Amino acid sequence: MKSILPACLFVILLTGCGRENSQVKVDTGPKTGRVVGIGGIFYKSKDPEATKAWYASNLGFTLNESGALFEFATTTGPEYLQWSPFPDSTSYFLPSTNPYMINYRVENLDELVVQLRNNGVIILDSIESYSYGKFVHILDHDNNKIELWEPIDSVFTRMYKDKTIR
Repeated sequence: MKSILPACLFVILLTGCGRENSQVKVDTGPKTGRVVGIGGIFYKSKDPEATKAWYASNLGFTLNESGALFEFATTTGPEYLQWSPFPDSTSYFLPSTNPYMINYRVENLDELVVQLRNNGVIILDSIESYSYGKFVHILDHDNNKIELWEPIDSVFTRMYKDKTIR
């Protein structure tokens, strides 16, 4: 039962805890930097290797060094979502005290960071670039650490050919 808790928590977070008549006003004006999907689900585990092995043997996950990579077909090509259990002792989620972190796929990370700064959002680090995309970390209004990722999916396609969950 404990092993499905992170997945259940994630579903609750995505559905807004059933608040269908939310009064939250959303600015839908044009923006050049924006979230376009979820790029990863990360959470703490007492034994990440055992957790990964359990998911592989019981749910058929194809594992990589970080966990498992889900592949989705889109009209523009494949997109990926990384599932990763982290050790309980990780400091990667700090300064948040929550046992999870969500990675959002974004378009135009540089512009989005400018927009976030202008809106008073706490930017935790500078944008870092890797072969598979650019990353930055922010805090939301509840002090949840969020990872923003502008991916280069073609690199994942080469790196993980036939090693994804689809």
